[in-house]
Amino acid sequence: MHTLKYLAHYPQEIRTQVLHLIDTDTLGERLLLKYPDTHPYNTDKSLYDYVMELKNTHFRSSAPISKVLFDTKIRDLHSALGTHTFVSRVQGGKLKAKNEIRISHFFKKVPESFLRMIVTHELAHLKEKEHNKAFYKLCTHIEPQYHQLEFEVRLYLTYIDHFGQLYR
Repeated sequence: MHTLKYLAHYPQEIRTQVLHLIDTDTLGERLLLKYPDTHPYNTDKSLYDYVMELKNTHFRSSAPISKVLFDTKIRDLHSALGTHTFVSRVQGGKLKAKNEIRISHFFKKVPESFLRMIVTHELAHLKEKEHNKAFYKLCTHIEPQYHQLEFEVRLYLTYIDHFGQLYR
């Protein structure tokens, strides 16, 4: 029996449909049909520029971001697809603070929509730390299709669990 750890909280009807796609080996085909191309942001610099463009479009007054990168240390995709950290330290009698966003390196070769969903999620954490109603409202402010994209990213992660990489 297949496990659907990324879809565990979805209704049984949805999980049954996904299991059928896995059993008939058509999940990857469906994803490729809807999302045939991968994004061009393959370096940390281009990822930083992409994140800053989204941030500046939607959150001009939020705290600055000091670092954005693809992180090879994020391996447990069930726990995190990306991370946001707020680091503060005292330097020379002054409190210095910086925000960092790290995206799992698994998202170097995915459709731009999937990357946008991950970045949207991490940007929303700049203003709202918890996964609450206000957080998801921010996510849909940045990306109106956020919930659909999150579901499709979960489908993609399910595909990876069962079959390996889809995009190369």
